[in-house]
Amino acid sequence: MLMKEYRICMPLTVEEYRIGQLYMISKHSHEQSERGEGVEVVQNEPYEDPTHGQGQFTEKRVYLNNKLPSWARAVVPKIFYVTEKAWNYYPYTITEYTIFDSEPKGEEEIEVCLVDIAYDEIPERYYKESEDLRYFKSEKTDRGVLQEGWIDNQEPIMCSYKLVTVKFEVWGLQTRVEQFVHKVIRDVLLLGHRQAFAWVDEWIEMTMDEVREYERATQEATNRKIGPFPPSISITETPLASVARNGPSSAPSTPLSTEAPEYLSVPKDRPRKKSAPETLTLPDPNRRDSGFRLASIFSWGSTPSPQPE
Repeated sequence: MLMKEYRICMPLTVEEYRIGQLYMISKHSHEQSERGEGVEVVQNEPYEDPTHGQGQFTEKRVYLNNKLPSWARAVVPKIFYVTEKAWNYYPYTITEYTIFDSEPKGEEEIEVCLVDIAYDEIPERYYKESEDLRYFKSEKTDRGVLQEGWIDNQEPIMCSYKLVTVKFEVWGLQTRVEQFVHKVIRDVLLLGHRQAFAWVDEWIEMTMDEVREYERATQEATNRKIGPFPPSISITETPLASVARNGPSSAPSTPLSTEAPEYLSVPKDRPRKKSAPETLTLPDPNRRDSGFRLASIFSWGSTPSPQPE
């Protein structure tokens, strides 16, 4: 098991981050999703916790098929995804990523990782000049450009702490898979939080009700964009009034008939072949001189009975 705590500083207030995080997650998921790949929202509903109170529970499937390295594609299923479950009791959020269901055992060492949204490198395929915070300046908030060392003198500033546990107990693959999943999660956190600030002028004036409506509409559009995955198989039942059913009503019916299908029926006017005699005369077994014996060679796996002496 590999545990890391990601610390992500943001040039926002805690209340601004609440709106910006919801907006960013919805838009980011939609942008990064395509047919059969991306983030599918399975569940998103209010949740009451006895300790933290009212919150929001979200379950997502992060499909990683096209992001897997070659060594992983050979050993994982073709349909591969990480399940993300999040309990958001703002400002506290519990997020769980699962490949296979498992429970942590004992105390584990936690590695602390600082994430700089402006100066940490991101994968080249995700880079956009408009989201480069070294050059971005917000028109509505007048924040930015983020200069080197911005974390020490930025006002306002807040820090998001995300403790991520990855467990993949498969001999020979555990270390590589756990490190790979952490790399994917770190890239997602870095890119997402860069975008949260780069898009600040889009969401800074939104209310909680407005961002929740935006979240709902965007999630529906994202699920349609991904499509049904895995594909479903439907069976259409055609009832036959003249045939009685013996199976359950939910089972597809099979047409029953005493008549052979047309493509299997023998033409009635087909001439009979003359390759064999019309009749076959066998020797009379009661005659001693017939030389005829019925050989006992057909047993069909049965045990032969003992013959009387």
